[in-house]
Amino acid sequence: MSIFNTGINPLNKFSKVVPVFLTISNDYAQYAAAAINSLMKHTNPERNYRVIILYDRLSLPNRWRLRNMVTKNCAIEFRKMKFNVHLQIIRTYCATKTGTGDFFSKTVYYYRAFIARLFPLYDKAVYIDSDTILLDDIGKLFDIDLGDKVIAARVDPKVTNVPEFKGYVENALGIPASEYVNSGVLLMDLKKLRKLHYITRMTDLMKDFDVSLVAPDQDYLNLILQGKIMKLDDNWNLEPAEELPKGAKLLHFNLFNKPWHYEDVNCEEYFWNAAKGTGFYGDLWRTRQGFTDEMRKKDHEKVGALIAKAGELAKAKEPIIKFGDKN
Repeated sequence: MSIFNTGINPLNKFSKVVPVFLTISNDYAQYAAAAINSLMKHTNPERNYRVIILYDRLSLPNRWRLRNMVTKNCAIEFRKMKFNVHLQIIRTYCATKTGTGDFFSKTVYYYRAFIARLFPLYDKAVYIDSDTILLDDIGKLFDIDLGDKVIAARVDPKVTNVPEFKGYVENALGIPASEYVNSGVLLMDLKKLRKLHYITRMTDLMKDFDVSLVAPDQDYLNLILQGKIMKLDDNWNLEPAEELPKGAKLLHFNLFNKPWHYEDVNCEEYFWNAAKGTGFYGDLWRTRQGFTDEMRKKDHEKVGALIAKAGELAKAKEPIIKFGDKN
């Protein structure tokens, strides 16, 4: 076993472990550390947890710092993404699509699509984005019964609240806004995903239609799994607000207004408290201090460009991907 794969041996105890996946590169390591620390602070001491990090270009020092966060009942495993035909298709697709800035151009967003295929020892797992903060035991999310559904996820509030996104999802994708989910927090039935050959279906769509989407990896998930998604309680994927609802379980600093970039962000205290003791706190503080007015301007321009793209695609008279023809 690698010195970086510490803690519970999944080959001996995988049936009793709560597996939680994150996908990162060096750019996301410091944010993921806060997410992992918040997860560890809310574990049930009578259960075992395993954080599995799928990565590309994650430096040795960053792996050391993340590795040092392990606790008695929460292990950390690192898995480097290796070249394969599906990853090559994804990289080619990302390289040819422009217009959405940096937010959706990196292949790291697609690594979650490989979880079922790469980890056949697990039948069920949780995925969280690196910009999330746990406020409750993630084991409670893992324990939710999916029934006949393949995944559970929250209906995306940005789609239901922003007219351009709503029009894009309903017209360009052909999905009711009330059914379109955010992929930042997922409870996954990995057995069902393997049976569906999910990663193959996704890369087939990329090749067959070759269209530029607003949130490609999330859009493909919604298209492929439409009708197979359980709506997750909003408390498991809450965007920051002036006042959190009673029973809040997970905060998601989704897309913009990150606390490591901006001051006075709603709920930023939860992030900074989770960042303490991770070994990345100083890096995060310097990141915010170094975030200039010019960077903020570009950030807002990206927001505007993303909304404008959604508004343009919302004019579609019919879905731009006819998934039913390929299902």
